Amino acid sequence: MIIIKTPEEIEIMREGGKRLAEVLNKVKAKVRPGISTKELDDYAFRLVKEMGDRPAFLNYQADGAGRPYPASLCVSVEDEVVHGIPKTGRILKEGDIVSLDFGIVHRGLFTDSAITVPVGSISPAKEKLLRATEEALYVGIDAARGGKKVGDIGYAIESFVKTYKYGIVDILSGHGVGRELHEDPYVPNFGRKGTGELLKPGQTLAIEPMLNMGVKEVIFDDDGWTFRTADGKPSAHFEHTILITDGDPEILTKA
Repeated sequence: MIIIKTPEEIEIMREGGKRLAEVLNKVKAKVRPGISTKELDDYAFRLVKEMGDRPAFLNYQADGAGRPYPASLCVSVEDEVVHGIPKTGRILKEGDIVSLDFGIVHRGLFTDSAITVPVGSISPAKEKLLRATEEALYVGIDAARGGKKVGDIGYAIESFVKTYKYGIVDILSGHGVGRELHEDPYVPNFGRKGTGELLKPGQTLAIEPMLNMGVKEVIFDDDGWTFRTADGKPSAHFEHTILITDGDPEILTKA
């Protein structure tokens, strides 16, 4: 069921989104060669607790997952597409790219956002992948308007990405968000114009393109959570929680 948020809920999500953006920016500033992904997770957890909120992912039980997610921050390095589990022994190195995916619960409502950042200096090819993925996010957001359809979002993203020939991960998608971490509708990063659910003012969505430098296919890691590219090439992921309006969409998780 698609949920239209009340004005009071929207205001809470605005505040939650600002808090989430603040956490992600501070974690981003900690990314450097030699730091462990567990250190980044611990830092994000401490920041959100100091705000009086709670991390949305910690102990989250997804359908089909054999165990709850064991961390607060998803940290996905290089060929890890999403849901990378932070580890003490997983050390970032110069030239890596790393996705930081985080959600918070503020006054009972969820927001969700992700960025992919360089570790030190990265190759021109990786810089191009990051730029294209972030731009694809904003192309998708711009298409998310009241009166349009979910398929219009996916169509806009897919049409933009075709010029780069990157693989669009098609078994993972954006989603509704707010009262729950994952709500209807399913928001794929590909589609046809004028298809899918109607977008209505008051809906809140998480839009999140995931682009692979190589093939679109992914494999599921033995840890029960992490998705990796099937060919071992790098992947990038950007995400915002947005509000559908009668006009321009509002980004709730923008710094």
